[in-house]
Amino acid sequence: MAAVLFFPGRAGAISAEKAILVDALTGRVIYEKRADEQSLIASTTKIMTALVVCQQCNVLDRVKIPAEAVGVEGSSMYLQEGEILTVQELLYGLMLRSGNDAAVALAIYCGGTVEGFAELMNDKARSLGLENTHFVNPNGLDAPGHYSTARDLAALASYAMTDPVFRQTVSTKQVTLGQRQLTNHNKLLWRVEGADGVKTGYTRAAGRILVSSAQREGRRLVCVTINAPSDWSDHEALLEQGFRDYTLTPIVTRGQVLGRVEVEEGGGPSVELLAGEDFSYPLTEGEQPELRLPELGFVYAPVTQGADAGICYVLLDDQVIGRVRLCFGQTVAQEQLEEPSLWDRIFGGMKWNACKKSSPPGASAPAGEPRS
Repeated sequence: MAAVLFFPGRAGAISAEKAILVDALTGRVIYEKRADEQSLIASTTKIMTALVVCQQCNVLDRVKIPAEAVGVEGSSMYLQEGEILTVQELLYGLMLRSGNDAAVALAIYCGGTVEGFAELMNDKARSLGLENTHFVNPNGLDAPGHYSTARDLAALASYAMTDPVFRQTVSTKQVTLGQRQLTNHNKLLWRVEGADGVKTGYTRAAGRILVSSAQREGRRLVCVTINAPSDWSDHEALLEQGFRDYTLTPIVTRGQVLGRVEVEEGGGPSVELLAGEDFSYPLTEGEQPELRLPELGFVYAPVTQGADAGICYVLLDDQVIGRVRLCFGQTVAQEQLEEPSLWDRIFGGMKWNACKKSSPPGASAPAGEPRS
């Protein structure tokens, strides 16, 4: 559905060239600005790097730093060839210090080569449906064919924050690794209530890029700005207004009666249709979602309580915002036809045979019966 715009009548209040704010749990877009335009993404690339490593490697594994990971241009945790760190320690260097050298070390450990790891990154992007994203390196240094969009970065970060190792890593403010003291570059961890991620990024060509996450009262908002001179202020404003103006509202409760359906051959008129799950959605004051049931007409018995009964659609402004599984509220057995008694089977048959014997040739059979 169309995004609800912030700051009506105040164009330019957000400094970002491109931006998006989404509710991570439901995917609702609260604000967007040129969110589908492909851009350089600098070190926010490392969100995907860290996610792939978290999902494919053991964080306790020990990694011997290869020569290729030493002296990489840009931000660094100053790795030395031959030193040994754990995957988790390299993840801290990657996401807190934004170490390009840590990115190369992890890529080679996980993917064999930087190029091989980039293939893993692109495989993951495809599996997440990130259609406007492509990677050629694990650190985000500007390169042809290396790009994403605000919308894709928001989807990626929303997914990545469900990984407990990733989430714990990016929410860490400071950590000591031997002689290294690492402080997270993400200032929002100190400035915004509930902030717990995600990643900063900057190159001269890309500008200032920031992906942030904050969680309050069971909601998580993810914000992305691209080429934003005032990115910290942009994120503070967007996150605060997103939490203030939108409330996670229960719309359907599991077990709630949502309708009825006629039952044929069941000896009863109808059966209740119940919600098989809860459904909540972030809403602003005055928004009224609509529930729309499928036009079932009727169902045939037998019907089993709790069995699947289809889908109820939740709509807002005539656009589908959710789907709720339906189930039958009662069991309805199939109506059984009464069988003739033994007496009727014996003597009814004798009567029929007598009729056949007494009928003259060519005479009609009794009404309702076939001719002999």
